[in-house]
Order: sequence, then structure tokens, then C-alpha cells
Amino acid sequence: MTRMFVLFAAAAAAIFGLAAGWAWFMGAEGGDRFADCRQSVAATGAATIGGPFTLTSDSGARVTDADVITGPTLVYFGYTFCPDFCPTDLSRNAVAADILAERGVDLGQVFVSIDPERDTPEAMADFTTSIHPDLLGLTGSPEEVKAAADAYRVYFRKAGDDPEYYMMDHSTFTYLMAPEFGFLEFFGSDVGAEDLADRVACFAGKL
Repeated sequence: MTRMFVLFAAAAAAIFGLAAGWAWFMGAEGGDRFADCRQSVAATGAATIGGPFTLTSDSGARVTDADVITGPTLVYFGYTFCPDFCPTDLSRNAVAADILAERGVDLGQVFVSIDPERDTPEAMADFTTSIHPDLLGLTGSPEEVKAAADAYRVYFRKAGDDPEYYMMDHSTFTYLMAPEFGFLEFFGSDVGAEDLADRVACFAGKL
């Protein structure tokens, strides 16, 4: 009994020591360096949003997430035939990027198609050019697109039976990503360009 008590006490002390050390480390490092910037809470947890992908750019090049997320980057999932949210949200993101450029902050813009059947690299290039010259369009095979969407917890499905003019139901969040840190924040369609720029600037200043 005494031996078991000693072993239990030693284990408890070790666990306490590790916990105390971790608490000290987090305190010393300031904990979450982006805490002052965050205004939203991801329901599934920040660690589960985002991940590696391999897709085809609007120029036809094969790229990975590491190739396109080289600094603070806005990632949006949608499709070129989208009549409302996609062009509006992407235009908002582009305005925010221009605002930040005037402040000396380089913000990447990535648009991932969830409609690979129609969104060829050529179609993506035509669409992205009409939004902003720095907007990068990505597409791929159905399997590649689904893998990327799943990594970002993006909902999408085909709506309608028309083989050419069908719509796509999909979630409309814009994700702020950064190399090494991954997911930082998401923004709904209700966030204005100025507000988005200010919030991204907060994160960018701590990278």
C-alpha cells in the first residue's frame, strides 16, 4: 500500500510539474499571440480547419497549399457560375487587399472552386481576372476539390437537375490562413471591406 502511494504521489508530482511548466511556458510566451485579434470562434476548433491540398491553378500549374499560402492569405470556396455571394465576397476581399496594400501589408487572395465540372483553369482565369489581378483561382478533379473542401470544413452540393445551368449550395466563409500557423480567423459575408482589412492587419502585425 505504501509503495503504491509513493508511486501515485510521484506520478501526480510529475503531472503537476508538467502542467506547471506548460502554464509557465504559455505565460512566458504570451499564450495565444493572436488572442487580441480574434473575434470569432470556430465551432469545430481552429486546429481542424485547413490542411494540405494539391490543385490546379488558373494558369494550369499544379500547386500545393504551401505554394499559395506564403503569407497572410484569404481563402474562399465558391464557383464561377455563382450569381450572388461569390462575386460579392471575393470583391470585398479584393478591396480589403487593396486597403492593406496601401498600409504596406501584402494579403494573398485564393479562390477554390467547388464546381470542377464547369470550372476549368480557363474559366477560373476569366473569372478571377474580372475580380482582381492578384486573385488566384484553383480547381482540380472532383476528388481533389472535395479533399480541399473537407479540410476546410466547407459544405457544398449541387442544386438542380439542369446539366448546364445548375447551382451549387455552399458555405460562404472567407478563411484567413498563414504559413506555420494555419487557420487564424474566418469572416462572414456581413463583414465589410474596411473591417476585414483592420482585422487582418491585426493578425499580420503579429506574424
